[in-house]
Order: sequence, then C-alpha cells, then structure tokens
Amino acid sequence: MAKYILKRVLMALLTIFAIASLTFFLMKAIPGNPFLSEKNPPQSVIDNLNAKYGLDKSVPEQYVMYMNNLIHGDLGVSIKTQKNYPVARIITEMFPTSAKIGAIAISWAVIVGVLLGCISAYYRGKAADSALRVVSTLGISMPGFVVATLLLLLLCGDGKPFPVLFTSTTSWRRYVLPCLALGFYPMCYIARQTRTSMLDALGQEYIKTARAKGLNTKRIVLKHALRNAFIPVLTYLGPQIAFTLTGGFVVEKVFSIPGLGRYFVQAITNRDYPVIMGTTIFLASFVIIMNLIVDLLYKVVDPRIDLTKEG
Repeated sequence: MAKYILKRVLMALLTIFAIASLTFFLMKAIPGNPFLSEKNPPQSVIDNLNAKYGLDKSVPEQYVMYMNNLIHGDLGVSIKTQKNYPVARIITEMFPTSAKIGAIAISWAVIVGVLLGCISAYYRGKAADSALRVVSTLGISMPGFVVATLLLLLLCGDGKPFPVLFTSTTSWRRYVLPCLALGFYPMCYIARQTRTSMLDALGQEYIKTARAKGLNTKRIVLKHALRNAFIPVLTYLGPQIAFTLTGGFVVEKVFSIPGLGRYFVQAITNRDYPVIMGTTIFLASFVIIMNLIVDLLYKVVDPRIDLTKEG
C-alpha cells in the first residue's frame, strides 16, 4: 500500500507540474495586457507596471521565475483583482466560504441522489421510476447558471423567503439557494448512476441467493446491493467533491458569494495571471488528492479490490 501511495504522489506532482506549465503558456498565448482597460494609461505607466511584475521579460524567463517561486511555495501577488495581495492569502481566505457551501451541497446531493436512485431501481418501470428519470435528465441537461437564475427569480426579493445577495444577512437562509443550485446537478447525476448500478447489482447471483435465504428486501437493497452499486458513484464523487468544495464559479457569481470561484472568474476577466495560476494549481491539487482518497476508499467498500495490481 505504501508503494502504491508513493507512486500516486509522484504522479500527482508530475501532473501538477504539467497543468501549471500548460496553464502558464496558454495564458501568455492570449494577446493583450492586464493593465489595458477602457481608459488606457500612458505607455510609460504600462511599462513601469510590466517591469514591476516581471511582465517585461520574455515568456521563457517569466516561466522559469514563476516555477522557481512555486517550488518555494510562493504563488505571487494579485496584479489587479486585489492589487499586491498575496495569492496564497486570497485562496486561504476565500476557500472556507466556498468549502462550506460546497460541503452542504455535496452532502445533500449524495444523500438524496443515492436514495432516489435506489427508489427508482426498486420501482423499475413504474410511475415513480419514470418521474425520477425525467427529473434526473432535466437536472443533468440544465446548466448551473440556469438553475441558480431560476431560484433567484422565483424565491428571492421583497416578500420572498430568501435574500437576493449572500452577504445581505447572517441567517442560514443565505445558504439555501446557493447550496440547492450547486448540488442539483450532482444529485441528478448520482441518482441516475445509482439507479444503473443498482439494477446491475440486483441482477447478480449473490442477490438471488440472498432472496432464496429469506432476507427481507430492505436488507438486500441497503446492505448487499447498495455496497457494490456505490463503487461507480464513488468514482464520480472524487473530482466532483473537489469541484464542488472549491465553489461553483457561476453559482457564486450569480449569488454574489465572496468565495474562491467568484474571484477566479474575476481574475480571468481581469487577466490577473498570478490569481489564475494559483487557483488552477490549487484546484488541480485538490482534484488529485480527492481521486487518491477515492482510490483508497475502494478497498473499504470492496475488500476484494487489490490496489497493488493497478496497471
């Protein structure tokens, strides 16, 4: 197991290096300058700003400088979104808000999605199954910003139960709609995934043997079938948890949530290179860590899985 984990850690470091390099050169390939705006400053001002942040050097020189700083744990400072503010501090200050909303969203999505998937599989071909499949298909087809906008229009405003802006109140109500919007897509996907896996599991020989032994349906579904049906869901949850905990970019923008996703969108709009790089590296690292955790959880869910035989 230790050898497997070490191998995955080395692969993770190589992957992060590749992602950082690719992101860096793609940003530099886009024409323009972060200091240009509708009211362009004099060229002398732009030249001074470029020199201050090292943008006057060639792209290869900038790359070497950035990677050297990255190795030493320095993500640089924001050049526009929060001028001269360390990127590492932006991430550490903004991430907790995104993580809190994401944790609530993914928690209800998993619980409701798995439950609806089991119900749909159990009542296969009946009205409940058809209704749940329609809802799941609609949820997967609708982009997150559409769900967020609909919730905002229907449930926010004067005389309505929820605030328009996330920062307008300290009440628990401000979390409801962002968490619903952020968790709706994964809930629908998990429901469909669970249904498919559950139908496959219920057709296995060990389930027929359990029925022949007289076990009740509830125990067969929850203890035997669900444990094996949950493996494909677990595979999906790895990257999805990472993306959800770092905040839905569009959802945070719609509800004006001061989270990491919102600042990432602003950084792209402002061409704030250090913030874009830092957030991308952080997200990539989070996804890789979650995938490693999910791989280790396979062994817990199904002891027959031998991680050391991975090709």
